[in-house]
Amino acid sequence: MSTATDIYWDPFDTDIDTSPYETWRRMRDGAPVYRNDTHDFWAYSRFADVEAAHKDTATYSSAYGTVLESMGPAMAHTGMMIFMDPPDHTGLRQLVSRAFTPRRITQLEDRIREICGELLDPHVGAGGFDYLQDFGAILPSRVISDLVGVPREDQEAQRHLIDQMFHIEPGVGMINDISATASINLVVYLADLLEERERHPQDDMLTALVQAEVTEDGVTRRLTRDEAASFAMLLFTAGTETVARLLGNAAVELARHPDQRADLTAHPEVIPNAVEELLRYEAPSPVQGRWTMTDVELHGTPIPAGSKVLLLTGSAGRDERAFPDPDRFDVRRSFQHHVSFGYGIHFCVGAALARMEGRIALEETLRRFPEWDLGAGVRRLHTSTVRGYAEVPITT
Repeated sequence: MSTATDIYWDPFDTDIDTSPYETWRRMRDGAPVYRNDTHDFWAYSRFADVEAAHKDTATYSSAYGTVLESMGPAMAHTGMMIFMDPPDHTGLRQLVSRAFTPRRITQLEDRIREICGELLDPHVGAGGFDYLQDFGAILPSRVISDLVGVPREDQEAQRHLIDQMFHIEPGVGMINDISATASINLVVYLADLLEERERHPQDDMLTALVQAEVTEDGVTRRLTRDEAASFAMLLFTAGTETVARLLGNAAVELARHPDQRADLTAHPEVIPNAVEELLRYEAPSPVQGRWTMTDVELHGTPIPAGSKVLLLTGSAGRDERAFPDPDRFDVRRSFQHHVSFGYGIHFCVGAALARMEGRIALEETLRRFPEWDLGAGVRRLHTSTVRGYAEVPITT
């Protein structure tokens, strides 16, 4: 199938990113294998194609990066699990998964609820607040900080560093001085904490990384300091940024759909399903990059080996081929699964924690604020890989 010449999608275009769904629909219908010559990438927009590519790691590699503006041979051998394929990925995935065991996640429930109370209670009766900046962006940062082992007194400063890591500039995306400086500062900070954990172990993920052993080719070794710091940064940033976008999206969509919000207030047992619908309807991470390891042909379009392919999970969640009436937000929607956490071996390692945070945050929000309206100044965050809001003022 040839690419329709009247369709244009660009992950750096903020006007398109504000409302991409009509463009994505046209891509699914007329250019399911979309070509962008300006930024040298292909894009898959249909659910079945996105899901299949996620599962086929032999063809669609993560080892050359997953963020468009940084993809290429230089990203190989960075030591970061998200940029690895099997077999390198396998042992490290098992290691990091130990941080997210069901027992450890369950133990966090009371702490999550406690943080919700600390953040939400001061706003009861106040008439309004910024749901994202005063709550949604802080909650996941504190939760993942506690899990990783970042001291309470440092957590807010490190959260702002993560925000700066996702700073974008026109034409270069996240490859800019602000983003690069923040990344370096965060890695240095985490490396210092890891050194401290070597001297004084604690019950946290940083200590687990210091003490962890991996086996490669029959040889068992400890992680290097750089590897451990990279893992810690991955967990810290992913656990902060995507859940914040989920909660911002929740505040906006439930304000726009007051009937759905009333249903959740009256029937909180539906909230877990509402979290899944929010993830499908507005994917916090709607674009994942892959690198083709062989020549590919899909829908009659040849794609050469060594090509950048963007998997549009945000579009996949609105594909009518997989979800009837996909543009309707329905907290009681029944569906088998979505791909907003990825799929296959790179399925989000913190998905269970993210789901728990989303559920508890909505339970505690609706218990205190059964109704709200969006205030003036709702503002989007624009990056090439994460989509959501930067500010969500509400009136209560």
